[in-house]
Amino acid sequence: MPSNRRHFLKQLGGLAAGFGAASTGLSFINPSNKGIQTEDHPIEPGIAPAPLFFTISLAQWSLHKKLFAKEMDNLDFPAMAKNTYGISVVEYVNQFFKDKAKDEKYLAELLKRCNDNGVKNHLIMCDGEGEMGSPDAKVRNEAVENHYKWVDAAKYLGCITIRVNAFGQGSAEEVAKSAAESLSKLGEYAGKSGINVIVENHGGYTSNGEWLAGVMKKVGRKNVGTLPDFGNFCIKREGGAQWGAKCIEEYDRYKGVGEMMPYAKGVSAKTHDFDDQGNCIETDYLKMLKVVKAAGFSGYMGIEYEGDKLSEDEGIKKTKALLERVGSMIK
Repeated sequence: MPSNRRHFLKQLGGLAAGFGAASTGLSFINPSNKGIQTEDHPIEPGIAPAPLFFTISLAQWSLHKKLFAKEMDNLDFPAMAKNTYGISVVEYVNQFFKDKAKDEKYLAELLKRCNDNGVKNHLIMCDGEGEMGSPDAKVRNEAVENHYKWVDAAKYLGCITIRVNAFGQGSAEEVAKSAAESLSKLGEYAGKSGINVIVENHGGYTSNGEWLAGVMKKVGRKNVGTLPDFGNFCIKREGGAQWGAKCIEEYDRYKGVGEMMPYAKGVSAKTHDFDDQGNCIETDYLKMLKVVKAAGFSGYMGIEYEGDKLSEDEGIKKTKALLERVGSMIK
C-alpha cells in the first residue's frame, strides 16, 4: 500500500474507531409490547422487560431488493437503518459497492454518513471473490488475495469483521483442508489490522455445522470464526445447484448453530415468514436464542429478513420486534 494512502486510511480509520468506541447499541423491548405468550415463559402487559443479552444490528441483505432495483443506494443504508428502524449497528454486503473497496473518496463519504447518523459499522459480507476451499492452490490463493482489499476497507470503515465463504469443489475432507489453509492465510493478513475473518453457513459443506466447526479447529486462530445463520442449512439442492433449486437435504438448524457458536463473532437472525402472533414460522426463536445464550454470546445479532410475503420494510420491523420480545424472555 502506498505510504500516502496508508497515512490517509490511518487518519480516517482512527476517526471510525473512536466513534465505534463511543457507541453502546444496547436494545430494549418496548414496555407497551405484550410479548409472546407461552406456557413456560408468560409475559404480562405493562411489566418492564429486561435488557437483551445481545445487540441488534441490521444486515444489508434485508434490503437487497431495493438495492438491486436501484430504489436506494448503498450510501443511504446507514441513515435508513437508524432513522427508519432505530438500529445503530450495520452489516454491509460487498455486492452493493463491489468496485469501491479501494475508492478513498467513496469510503470517506460512507463513513461520514455513518458518523452523521450515529451509526456503527460492524462487518462486510464478502461474496464473489473466489473459492477459498478450492483444492487448486492457485485458485484459493487468488481468492485469499482478493479479500485483502475488503480487510483494508473494513479497517477504514471501523468494522471489526469481514464475512467470507469457504466454497470449493471436491470431497468434504479436501475442501475442509483447503478452506482451513486459506482462512489461516487470510486470518494472518487480517490480524495485522485487528480484523476478524468469519465464515457463514451458506450452503453445501458450510451448512453442515460439524464440518464448519472442524474447519475452525484446523485453523485455530482467535480472529477466525463463524457467523451462524438461523436459516442457511440446506446442504444439498436438486441438480447440485448452489442456490435457488429445491432443498433435498437439510441440516438440523439448532444443532448446527450450537456447533458453530463456540467460534461465533456475530449471529444472523434469518426470517422468512411469520404467523399471526409475529412468530417466525420456520425457526423457533425461543429455542434458537436459548442455544445462542447458552454459548455465552453477547455480541451483535443481525436482522436478515429474506421473505417474499411481506415487504422488506415490514419484514425488518417484524424481525426486530420478534428479537426484542423473545430476547427479553431469556434470562
